[in-house]
Amino acid sequence: MCLKEVSGPKPRTSLLPHTQKRFLHILNLTLFLRMNSKLSIICLTLIITPLFFSCRGTAKKENTTEASASAVTSHTGNEKYIPIDTKESVVEWKGSNSFGTHEGYVSISKGELIIENGQLRGGSAVVNMNTIVDEQHSGDNGLIQHLKNPDFFDVEKYPGASIAITRVAEIKTGEIEVTANLTIKGIANTVTFPAKIEIKDEIVKADGSFIIDRTNWGIRYKSGKFFDLLADKTISDYIEFKVKIVAKK
Repeated sequence: MCLKEVSGPKPRTSLLPHTQKRFLHILNLTLFLRMNSKLSIICLTLIITPLFFSCRGTAKKENTTEASASAVTSHTGNEKYIPIDTKESVVEWKGSNSFGTHEGYVSISKGELIIENGQLRGGSAVVNMNTIVDEQHSGDNGLIQHLKNPDFFDVEKYPGASIAITRVAEIKTGEIEVTANLTIKGIANTVTFPAKIEIKDEIVKADGSFIIDRTNWGIRYKSGKFFDLLADKTISDYIEFKVKIVAKK
């Protein structure tokens, strides 16, 4: 290796003109990008912020709508909905077998009628199946306990039955034909029956009766349709219900 003699430090030279321009260009570009990045962030912030708050506003509006729907369901302050007086209203039932008939009662726990322009337009009622009693108003006997078990109404699993009016047709003054959905043991079927009605001094009184085939509601115990039994062992498929309704404002 050859060593060259160094005579002394070389004088410091300044940047050439074109190099200076290039350096300034790079510096300006860097500053622009930094500023542009900040502007981008600011713009994104300005865009995202109103979107975020507008979403929250929509959610509140939806909640208000749902609350309003719930309030309508309660019918508070709506004059056309008249509550059923559960103390004065009752459902009578009658069933039979080869040895005779059995009768009794079951209570309505809640309900309402819809009255518009002095006419019945609809309504519904819920029956408490745990209140089944015989004609002596006794519920502590073998008959009633059997009616409550899974052979019949299975009240532990299905404590409530319901009826909801879907159509009312006037036959003549004070007499109507009612079509309704009757739900027993979670099964709904349509029933149609005549009824008498009186609307006076904000009191509605209605009486009607109908007969159902219990097997249509899944009650098949000792039914001649599903079991090969002797005639004296079968239980009639038909149950008669008499409904007495009193509604007051």
